[in-house]
Amino acid sequence: MRNRSSKRVVRSRAVWATAARLGQVHWFFGNVYEAMVDMPQLLADARSDRAPELLGAGSPLRYYLPVAPVTLAATAATLVGGWRSGGDRRAVIAAAAGTVSATALTAYLVRTVNLPLLRGDEPLGEAEVRGLVRTWHRGNLARLLALAVAMWALGHGARGEVAGENRLPRVHTKPGVRTSPPSR
Repeated sequence: MRNRSSKRVVRSRAVWATAARLGQVHWFFGNVYEAMVDMPQLLADARSDRAPELLGAGSPLRYYLPVAPVTLAATAATLVGGWRSGGDRRAVIAAAAGTVSATALTAYLVRTVNLPLLRGDEPLGEAEVRGLVRTWHRGNLARLLALAVAMWALGHGARGEVAGENRLPRVHTKPGVRTSPPSR
């Protein structure tokens, strides 16, 4: 009975870790794409042709909103599981810090850049648009860095204890003695 329960826990951890990784990859490459197409400038250019709605055509919320809760919940579950199972605590802390930083930067960018571009119905001056675009690109670069750290640390921490996989045992040797890892 204990073996079956143990397998269920391992499978559950693996599912959460996979969902967390997929969500963070979606988040990262979604922001890379937005930077490549200059999303804030596109929103500013289309402002006169679209209704001032948060979930209207062209809004980034339409493709992030459904995935964000799953990504954050899966990441939290994976990190909590890694912490409780004695995983690499430095990796867990780095992944948590990167995820929290990316989330805070996202909240800041949505509030200071996206909302004025999506909801405002008054025309923006060229200097104001340039400032919003510059703010968004700088914040997005910092967010991408935070996400890269979080993804690396999540992958590092998820290898083994967090995902429930078995690691190869460490082989302790005397200095100068060469050994190979045990075969499976």
